Amino acid sequence: MACFIVPAAEAIVTTVVTKVVKNKEKKALESTEHVTVEEGKIPFSKKLSWLNYMLWGGSGLLAFEHVWHGEVVPWFPFLTAMNSPESTLDMLREMASHGTLMAGLVTAVWIGMVAVSTVLSTKKEHAKEEVTE
Repeated sequence: MACFIVPAAEAIVTTVVTKVVKNKEKKALESTEHVTVEEGKIPFSKKLSWLNYMLWGGSGLLAFEHVWHGEVVPWFPFLTAMNSPESTLDMLREMASHGTLMAGLVTAVWIGMVAVSTVLSTKKEHAKEEVTE
């Protein structure tokens, strides 16, 4: 019905946060005279953009699926579940259960991706240090 709205809302929030973080990173780089960019280190704004891509992609695909099945229509109220109070309650329950679960699962997968990338970049740094010593 409308489970795609929860991940889409999270995607909106993370998009704004990504832009703020990216601007702060840019200002931090510009303010230092001796800029040393660590090779192999991925900026946090880039990692947040991974989450954005996953959330926007999943929400878009789910929205398309709901349009395909006639649950989202191009006229007001746009969601067929909002035509009656009973179906609106079902829609809200679905958003609370399925939508929240999907958004949480995507975020958990992203956290795993960030952890793996951090471990791999740390191992790469240690391997470079051992070679130079």
